Amino acid sequence: MRKDFSRHPGEHIVTWLLRCWDNGASSLELEGQEAKQLGSLSREGGIDKAIGKKTQALGLWRQLLSGMRERYPFSEDVVCHPGKQTSMERGIQYLRELAVWEMVYYDLDNAQLRTDPDEVQCTQPMWQKLVQSTPSSYANSLAVIDWKGEEAPTVDEVAG
Repeated sequence: MRKDFSRHPGEHIVTWLLRCWDNGASSLELEGQEAKQLGSLSREGGIDKAIGKKTQALGLWRQLLSGMRERYPFSEDVVCHPGKQTSMERGIQYLRELAVWEMVYYDLDNAQLRTDPDEVQCTQPMWQKLVQSTPSSYANSLAVIDWKGEEAPTVDEVAG
């Protein structure tokens, strides 16, 4: 488990969280003591300490999001810097990372909120960040997409 969920040196924290999701963190139920035994997953003491602090059994995914929020209580504290997107796959990856970033600041006790990054609604700020990160040849095409009057599409719908 440590191999699948440990943050790699130099890996952006939101990229790490998304990789944990993709590796199945949502399907693992851990009690606080079990989470502590995993050791330093995030390579940041504040997050790792928060992960092991919970006494009730929680999914590893919720523990990671909760630990992240405890360490970085304000969304401005964590910035997603994508660089320029050079492929459609990298653009989709960045959009999914933005969804994870949004999820960190959800009310994690609200069972009705989605915990799958692909099911998060693509907000206007997320869309703007994605468009700004793409090469101008793609940005022009993406910038014309508008969802006025409709419910915002999910990340998965936008990726499709």
